[in-house]
Amino acid sequence: MAPTIRYAGVFAAGALLLTSGCAALSDDSGSSGSDSGKVQVAAAFYPLQFVAERVGGDLTDVTGLTKPGVEPHDLELSINQTAALQSADVILTEHGFQPAVDDAIEQDVKGDVVDVEKVVKLRPAEEGGDEHGHEEEAASGEEEHSHGEFDPHFWHDPALMADYTEAVRAALAKADPDNAETYAANAKALTEDLTGVDEEFKTGLAQCKIKDVVVSHDAFTYLDKYGLEFEPIAGLTPDAEPNPAQLAEIGEHAKEHDVTTIFSERLVSPALADTLAGDLGLKTAVLDPIEGLSADTEGEDYLSLMRQNLDALKAANGCQ
Repeated sequence: MAPTIRYAGVFAAGALLLTSGCAALSDDSGSSGSDSGKVQVAAAFYPLQFVAERVGGDLTDVTGLTKPGVEPHDLELSINQTAALQSADVILTEHGFQPAVDDAIEQDVKGDVVDVEKVVKLRPAEEGGDEHGHEEEAASGEEEHSHGEFDPHFWHDPALMADYTEAVRAALAKADPDNAETYAANAKALTEDLTGVDEEFKTGLAQCKIKDVVVSHDAFTYLDKYGLEFEPIAGLTPDAEPNPAQLAEIGEHAKEHDVTTIFSERLVSPALADTLAGDLGLKTAVLDPIEGLSADTEGEDYLSLMRQNLDALKAANGCQ
């Protein structure tokens, strides 16, 4: 018999719309900085911003459109952010991940748009959703936001981040050919760092007693290249709520595969993961989807957060 698990509706769907006058979730400080003489870059969310800052260095002004503490799916653009995007020399985005950004780009932008979908080999999204059908309407009646045919969370594979790094290098060199050699050197250094993290994951997760991981939402599938299998409580976005029967099925899965830990994440409420862990008598821990920074992680970067995730997985799964 499946265990009875309390259902907590905690992931409310965020409004995904472009605003011109409404207050934005992020602050209103984004500006193009066009007087600086530097290449102006608008990066839609944190992993793209990280690459831009590393490759561009002091030669670029990077405006991160998703500020720390904002769940990127819920982004609304302020007037200044929209202006920064429209005037940027290079725009870094991932089509389908943030509709507000997609809408703004479809308006009047002058810059070179580097779309993840066009430069990185993304994995197909699970057809028909995952095995629990989390793509279906939630019990609350709210639909999960659709990301289309691809799983957008490519940054959990450092090798794919290296591919994106090369695309950003090319875009910056096109915008500022006089400094192409500097961008190439910066991209090489970042690629070496990414390769190092990739090797750390391969080594660190090579021998794990437990292969299954229960996570808050379906953001970690790219990590299965290291031999683990990820079972999401919610779908591709955090606001996709499973119903009680699905929660019970996930609980059975956790018990059958000797899962020790239910992972929650930053930027969204941990209540559902905590409830599930409590009903199963399991531990809780944080696995960061690295979609954006939070108040707790503003001093971290992509590389350090990936290493924190590796440590958390090793501890939960008995990896040697």
